[in-house]
Amino acid sequence: MSAKITPDHLARAAVVYVRQSTMSQVTGNLESQRRQYDLAGAAQAAGFASVTVIDDDLGRSGSGAIQRPGFERLVAMVCSGDVGAVYCIEASRLARNGRDWHHLIDLCALAGTVVVDPDGAYDPRLVNDRLLLGLKGTMSEYELSLMRQRGIAARDSKAKRGEFRFMLPPGFSWSEAGKIEIDPDEHVTDTIRLVFAKFRELGSARQVFLWLRSADIKMPVVLRNVDVCKLVWKAPAYHSVMQILHNPLYAGAYAFGRTAQRTRIVEGRARKASGIRKPRDEWHVLLRDNHPGYISWQEYEDNQKLLLENAHMKKSCARKSARGGRALLTGLMRCGRCGRMMRVFYGMAKGNAHRYQCRGDDAHVGAGLCIGIGGVRIDRAVALQILEAVSDRAVEAAIFASDQAERSCKDIIAAVERELEVARYDASLAGRRYELVDPAKRHVARELEARWNDALERVAALERRIVELSALSATRPKIDRARLLQLAHDLPAVWNAPSTDTRTKQRLIHILVQEIVCDLDEATNEAVLLIHWTGGRHTELRVARVKTGRCPDMAPSAVEALRKLAGHWPDRELAVSLNRMRCKTGNGETWTTFRVREMRERLGIPEYDPAKADSEMISLMKAAERLGICVGSAKSLVLKGILPAKQILPGSPWLVPVEALVSEEVRIGVQRVIDRRPKVYEQYQYDKFIRLPGL
Repeated sequence: MSAKITPDHLARAAVVYVRQSTMSQVTGNLESQRRQYDLAGAAQAAGFASVTVIDDDLGRSGSGAIQRPGFERLVAMVCSGDVGAVYCIEASRLARNGRDWHHLIDLCALAGTVVVDPDGAYDPRLVNDRLLLGLKGTMSEYELSLMRQRGIAARDSKAKRGEFRFMLPPGFSWSEAGKIEIDPDEHVTDTIRLVFAKFRELGSARQVFLWLRSADIKMPVVLRNVDVCKLVWKAPAYHSVMQILHNPLYAGAYAFGRTAQRTRIVEGRARKASGIRKPRDEWHVLLRDNHPGYISWQEYEDNQKLLLENAHMKKSCARKSARGGRALLTGLMRCGRCGRMMRVFYGMAKGNAHRYQCRGDDAHVGAGLCIGIGGVRIDRAVALQILEAVSDRAVEAAIFASDQAERSCKDIIAAVERELEVARYDASLAGRRYELVDPAKRHVARELEARWNDALERVAALERRIVELSALSATRPKIDRARLLQLAHDLPAVWNAPSTDTRTKQRLIHILVQEIVCDLDEATNEAVLLIHWTGGRHTELRVARVKTGRCPDMAPSAVEALRKLAGHWPDRELAVSLNRMRCKTGNGETWTTFRVREMRERLGIPEYDPAKADSEMISLMKAAERLGICVGSAKSLVLKGILPAKQILPGSPWLVPVEALVSEEVRIGVQRVIDRRPKVYEQYQYDKFIRLPGL
């Protein structure tokens, strides 16, 4: 026992700190782990009655970039003054950074705790021991940096030659020569090829995921537990589809260093976050045509471009893909004045109107909008250009669509057949295992028999599914190719058919058109569209804009409107009606209650008298109150012709006959409006008007 360990130290507890940096060291470097645990016996042999082993940080690095609960527990115990000695196999086990090391040494000096390793005991209160401990901590930190630097340099050098091995995604394996090759398992490779084929067909990773889900096709997934990699089959997941589409390995390229680590300061400590994607020009290694791939590099580039367009929340100035709304030119319309992509704004839910609008620099308050135009005429004009462009290829497209529908059903059946082949092999293997077991070992035989039965049931279920899919394919109506070719010659009829999906139209437009630059010609009141076709050609198209506002010759004069309306409405409602009819005062201003009264008095028109008003006609608002519905519902009944009403002038308030409120047709229309109300609204009306206070 060292002379530096005094009876005062022995009266307190000893702490043995055990740490290994990675989980592979925990499972592989068992000798180092055993030596650290043996320090507990050395502490007991030194005379410590109480020995505590802290091994909470097994598999955690001591660089200070990750949280170490075991080290925090050790610091807390040292601060309490109950620790007489801290045992460690070497300084690098306690810390690999100067901050944690010197902090612990300072606390040990204050609490009178010694640090013990196989070389001896060190008292931080002694100058020489403190100097030696400081040198050990500095060397430990330098050693970690040096090993990391050497390891990274060796790894990058090997990766530049395409020889550095890492965990490959499903569909690839390492050969004996250290090269990447396609997995010999046809079940895996055919499933990967099916994902790429469906993405080319559907144009969306989410649609591929939904199709795989609906077809109940399982996907291969690589599970890794330390150094053990295992391929399992799971139900399709969206992130699995995205990983396949984004990985350049499937295009035959050796790519390394696609992600990086980001360090942040959290509560005064460095915290590393891994898996941050880097731009392609910052990848460490990218070797094209390094190994056989599932797709070409050009197809990979096209897939990445399409995936970027599908991400509508990124790069607002970039082209966006179609998402199935009513607007045909979603993500293609670019503002000709500021260069931003124009957004689509839809009208009411039951309407068909939509509008292309450039919001300009809407991030700054007061910047104002740029340009906007109604989308119905624009879509119609561009659709005519599209039909003219594809009319020569319509027959080929019809034949391709027919073949694609049949191929989709065959892909599902082929995927299930591959799964059935694997299930039959598993059942055969389970049967052979059952036959080899000793019948006397019933506890083993029962388990193997149960596994064999499960495998046979899975085979039977897959066989039944293939029969069902084949029967469903046989019962589907055959595609009339002659009729299809006839429709191809009349492409506008197919385009405008109600059964034609809007998403299909959008995808066709996105294939043919790169983008459309829109500007407004105020002189001719036209929208100027510059269509940039995918092949490099350009077409200028002019579309007449809808003239808004009331024609000047149709708007009545203010004097005429006042003479006709003055006896029916008070001045306030007269001002509202005049403004609605776009009547202006003599100096071009809008009407107010004061201006109406002044004009009425100048013309000698008497003031509105409710007593002299026509008692047989009431306003639409009062009619709605009597019927127990809102004004909007009452006006809807008027527009449908159910509730009789008239207007003295276009734009003036409606007048409703009193006797029409009790008619049977109006009563039925009002009841339909009430029946559409939600139950919550009915309860509110009951509580408000029916229930008596105090009940």
